[in-house]
Amino acid sequence: MAISIEDIKKLRTMTGAGLADVKKALTEAEGDFDKAKEILRERGLAIAAKRSDRETSNGCVLVKTVDGFAAMVAVKCETDFVAAGKDFVALVQEILDAAVAARCKSLDEVKALKLASGDDAATAVQHRSGITGEKMEIDGYNFIEGSNLSVYDHMNRHTLATIVQLNENNDEAGHKIAMQVAAMKPVALDEASVSQAIKDEEFKVAVQKTKEEQVEKAVAAAIKKAGINPNLVDSDDHIESNITKGWLTREEADKAIEIRNTVGPEKANNLNEDMIQNIAKGRLNKFFKENCLVDQEFQFGDGDKLSVAEWLKQQSKDLKVIAYKRFTLAAE
Repeated sequence: MAISIEDIKKLRTMTGAGLADVKKALTEAEGDFDKAKEILRERGLAIAAKRSDRETSNGCVLVKTVDGFAAMVAVKCETDFVAAGKDFVALVQEILDAAVAARCKSLDEVKALKLASGDDAATAVQHRSGITGEKMEIDGYNFIEGSNLSVYDHMNRHTLATIVQLNENNDEAGHKIAMQVAAMKPVALDEASVSQAIKDEEFKVAVQKTKEEQVEKAVAAAIKKAGINPNLVDSDDHIESNITKGWLTREEADKAIEIRNTVGPEKANNLNEDMIQNIAKGRLNKFFKENCLVDQEFQFGDGDKLSVAEWLKQQSKDLKVIAYKRFTLAAE
């Protein structure tokens, strides 16, 4: 039977599928819209399954807050072209709206949400994947429930979103702290919130780095005492390059290598452990200051170098951050 252009346009509007795919489905279904929709759906799911092993490095992150509940949803895809498509963004928005309305508490709950199409959210994303020819997946979900919530979509680009909860109502402060979270990517609210596993790992790294620096200082001092510029012999490649340039003799290079091979191990075996521990503790404290939200330097003040906690206290003496969430599509 002949398929009219009006029918093709109608089904395309209903499904978002391409014109050629819509025409083919209507022809196979002999003009039956419901059957044609099912054909498109099945083909879309099959195409999505074939693309399941592809990488998704783009996508859309949306965030909103309604009546004491804030949430963000991230759906990933392969290209920024698809990520910016209005149909794709609309699908993410529909999923987010449904998640907020249902006050979902987990990603699994979000994936199981029933959408207007009758599909659950995960299947709807798969169907959209079949239409675009790109792998798609619901990749992230965060929420905070309570009062005094602020949300932020960084530059309205839908690639980085944050949620912040304060203990008092202050929209301006909440917005700025949400921007702080976006810009400075804290790993925890405060020192007490940092997991013991992270503390142990950071301290271990600090100890190792401190030991390496102490050994290197001793080696550099010994090389300098021998009348050789330590900067000319800091690596094998650098040594060969500097010999070629005439900046270093082979004898000087051999002497520096000998010093490194003797002084280095000797210093490593005679490090002051108390000093190493103290320096490492200082490094760990620096880590807390740079990575704990309330201790970070506030980025949106008037130029005075205040921590986030200090800046909040200036706004209201008891104002504090209770919780925050952050999600980004970028590799950090």
